[in-house]
Amino acid sequence: MDLKEIRKDDKIAIIGLGYVGLPLAVEFAGCGLSVVGIDKDLVKVNQINKGKSYIKDVENKLLKKVVDKQKLKATDNFSALKKVNTIIICVPTPLRKTKDPDISYVISATKEISKHLQKGQLIVLESTTYPGTTREVIVPILEEKGFKFGRDFYLAFSPERVDPGNKKYAIKNTPKVIGGIDKKSTGFACLLYGKIVEKIIPVSSPEVAEMVKLLENTFRSVNIGLVNEIALVCNRLNLDVWEIIDAAASKPFGFMPFYPGPGLGGHCIPIDPHYLSWKLKSLNFYAHFIELAGEINNKMPNFVVEKVFKALNERKKCIKKANIVLLGVAYKKDVSDVRESPALDIIQLLENLGAKIKYIDPYVPQIKIGNKKMAASKMNDALLRNADAVIITTAHSCFDYDKIIKNANLIIDTRGITRKIKSGQKKIVRL
Repeated sequence: MDLKEIRKDDKIAIIGLGYVGLPLAVEFAGCGLSVVGIDKDLVKVNQINKGKSYIKDVENKLLKKVVDKQKLKATDNFSALKKVNTIIICVPTPLRKTKDPDISYVISATKEISKHLQKGQLIVLESTTYPGTTREVIVPILEEKGFKFGRDFYLAFSPERVDPGNKKYAIKNTPKVIGGIDKKSTGFACLLYGKIVEKIIPVSSPEVAEMVKLLENTFRSVNIGLVNEIALVCNRLNLDVWEIIDAAASKPFGFMPFYPGPGLGGHCIPIDPHYLSWKLKSLNFYAHFIELAGEINNKMPNFVVEKVFKALNERKKCIKKANIVLLGVAYKKDVSDVRESPALDIIQLLENLGAKIKYIDPYVPQIKIGNKKMAASKMNDALLRNADAVIITTAHSCFDYDKIIKNANLIIDTRGITRKIKSGQKKIVRL
């Protein structure tokens, strides 16, 4: 019997129903497989079972369709793991305050799997982590009962490649990298994901697959760090970094444009390189590029505040008690995710200087700064006119920038969104 015959009737459990897990669950359910989503958050569980999505990239009608067809159900009960062929782990892997990896959610999920592990099951880890986690952490937990990988269960790592808000690339047309603990595990995982992904990229081991994800995001972190430093250099030289990047991007070879900003945000790029850096430190190797890029990117919120301070000072206004409005607090445009968002750091820094802050973000109705909650303000002409400074921190597509420029007294543009708008340039300050 070949691999295809063995696993033709996959029943899937997905642990963790966030930005990675829920879209994956809907995709598998949409192709006719039976999926159970497991999450400790009962609010999420209840919403899914009612066909209501809390993830922007998952439409209510798609979720409701698979729920109504009984292809997807959610629960907080891990005993559901006994009745499936495949288990996919999609839990968070944040950083501790010390910048060390926190894989406690992965360990917790794996221990739950171990309690209910059945012979022949395939387990796939999608959560980003350091090279060696699958083999060194997950295998020992799953083998505690005497089971053996490759014989009693199968195990692979396949890094998530979710880009929230991306309308061009979704699960289906984003190639899937898969590295199994052995050849049979790789084969099973490739067959599974081949049902929903157009192109599968098998690699030789889980360590390779783990490293692929870290390389992808370290590449972005380092290049963003480079262009952020170029922005700092251009500021010293009194040059327009946006004009320089646009001109350099005209070269048809040997150059890939990256753009500066107020800092890095999201669940991947600010965090993943630290996983690699931490692993290398354990091997007595110092990752200079990674550490330097992180240092530069972390400084950008301070640089934005310095820009605000200087621009107000030139207009004979004090930053203390200044009315400042931030446009956008999400970490990137057209999403509601505020994880690691530099806008939150900018708000905190400005408040520490005594400024009065309001923010406008149609995707984020409320944020928490320290122990204080702050509600979003609605966009209106009076709010913009009464502000001493307006900071474009997130370039949401829904913002009417012509109207914003018309009404604002001073604009600090951290995203370069105004560089092609000719009117009102005298009151615009860019990075």
